[in-house]
Amino acid sequence: MDNKLIKKVKKMEMNSPVLTVIVGLVIFYIGLKMFSGGMKSMGNLDHLQWFIANPIYMFFGGIVMTLLWQSSSLSTTAIIALVASGAVPLPAAIACVLGANLGTTGTIWLAGFLVSDGMPKGDTLRIAMIHSGANLFMAATLLPFVHHIARLVTRFT
Repeated sequence: MDNKLIKKVKKMEMNSPVLTVIVGLVIFYIGLKMFSGGMKSMGNLDHLQWFIANPIYMFFGGIVMTLLWQSSSLSTTAIIALVASGAVPLPAAIACVLGANLGTTGTIWLAGFLVSDGMPKGDTLRIAMIHSGANLFMAATLLPFVHHIARLVTRFT
């Protein structure tokens, strides 16, 4: 059985889709690690304290950051790194992650606009509405309680 596997691996070409996906994931992971390290080194953001101290501002910041970067993973990585460096308090970070989750719905709306030549239609519209609705419901439900959630989470660390 091992010989069959070895033969399959030998037959795999260097430009195969599987290899391309694996290399892409490795590069993405390395990029996130480098980005996280750079964000951790930022540490002191005194000039943004008026923004960072307010969970509502951070919520909208998470939405905007994710819409600009088109990656909630990158936004969440940045927030986690800033919390680890002590630059962002936990309640504001929780609000920002909720915003990033809502901001990621912009991707499906953008894809829907591009695919449908305007307003999304049919299944594309339904998927965009469910995705946006679920994230909006979660944000509206949890955002008022970010301080309580932060207190609960700190009990486990």
